[in-house]
Amino acid sequence: MKFTNYLLALGLLLGLFSSCEKAEVPGEIPADEIHSAMPKEKHGNFSKAPIGSKVMMQAFYWDVPAGGTWWETISSKIPSWKNAGIDAIWLPPASKAQNGPFSMGYDPFDYYDFGDYDQMGSVETRFGSRNELESLISTAHNNNISVIADIVLNHNSGGALEDNPFTGTSTYTDYDPASGLFYRSATDFHPNDYHNNDSGAFGGFADLCHDKAYVQDWLWNKTNSVAKYYKNTMGFDGWRFDYVKGFAPWVVNVWTNEVGGFAIGELWDGNASVLEAWVDQSGASAFDFACYYRMKDAFEGNDLTKLQGDMLWKRRPTKAVTFVANHDTDEIYNGKLLAYAYILTHEGYPTVFYSDYEEWLDKNKLNNLIWIHNNKAGGSTSILHADQDEYVARRNGNPGLIVYINNSSSRKERWVSTNWNSSRIKDFTGNSGWEPITQADGWVKIEVPAKSYSIWSTK
Repeated sequence: MKFTNYLLALGLLLGLFSSCEKAEVPGEIPADEIHSAMPKEKHGNFSKAPIGSKVMMQAFYWDVPAGGTWWETISSKIPSWKNAGIDAIWLPPASKAQNGPFSMGYDPFDYYDFGDYDQMGSVETRFGSRNELESLISTAHNNNISVIADIVLNHNSGGALEDNPFTGTSTYTDYDPASGLFYRSATDFHPNDYHNNDSGAFGGFADLCHDKAYVQDWLWNKTNSVAKYYKNTMGFDGWRFDYVKGFAPWVVNVWTNEVGGFAIGELWDGNASVLEAWVDQSGASAFDFACYYRMKDAFEGNDLTKLQGDMLWKRRPTKAVTFVANHDTDEIYNGKLLAYAYILTHEGYPTVFYSDYEEWLDKNKLNNLIWIHNNKAGGSTSILHADQDEYVARRNGNPGLIVYINNSSSRKERWVSTNWNSSRIKDFTGNSGWEPITQADGWVKIEVPAKSYSIWSTK
């Protein structure tokens, strides 16, 4: 979330991220690695396109172009993302928000208006029309890519002024959406007659009360609840829950128990133990902010020993969603491609940020890293060496890999222990010209260029 943008929205409310053959290195995926297209279907099928085995694309950045063109932009990129090895795309909040055609969606007003109704200053959302969104979802499914909905369940925005018996004042808590679904009033927001144990007010916005049966019914229980409408009518395959510090983990747990789907929580906390407790209680995955901050310390602070620090992927690898940048935070500038080499060779479910992929970094190198992740990076992780300038780790699966990261200004080489005995290996990034043969005991000397990385596996 962009807090400054939230405050702006609030003000408006109140005032009115070789040795290789060339064909393998750039990320050209062999034909047998590309999934066949899936038949078109209207509603979500959570078993159709498994999420988490490959790489997720965050398909937006903050302040993407307004004007209703974004859904079409993303639709046009889906086939190439599929060929690169993407298995899910995460979209911004798709329903109508208080800022109408200018909103990034994090100030939700009508959960059922995807660009159908003339309210909040427009018919379309910032991103486009309902038909364009449905076309995008169908295009993704036909390319065997799942679609993640960004769900904002903590705060609402855009309600009309009403007398509030719980505050004794007038509050903007009268929500009468044009869809005619999920009307809300002061009784549905904190403070009210219900226990306030999950309240996490954000920026002065109206804060939904998840303890109230009426709110639960509309969010997940009813046959046309928000959760079931997103899944069964719109065709979303999973959920990214915004600002989960604002409500208790049981909310995510009951939501996913009711409708299924891959789920990720935005718990903005660099403490791996806090993230671990949340995923254990919610049953969902979480963005690995602990990993993000350790990478920032390592690459911005020029000290790769920080990569030995505590991270969610080291505690709960199947529940960790790793990232280098996103729409809220982009603080790794030095060695950003090295950071991608880290998350795309280690455990966890890696996310690629749209701006990094489409605009700022070398797309061929990112495609190569995605290919390596999808084809070589399996099994547990062993850290083999870490000092200020060098980091070496091994994935112990089949075939597994060795990743060698060098943050110094000079070429490095090092003897490492592999799981391959008397085997020829190569650097699948093309950054090294060596193709050594490992010794009978698995040891081998590998190299890495300055300010770069090399990733080794069997041919």
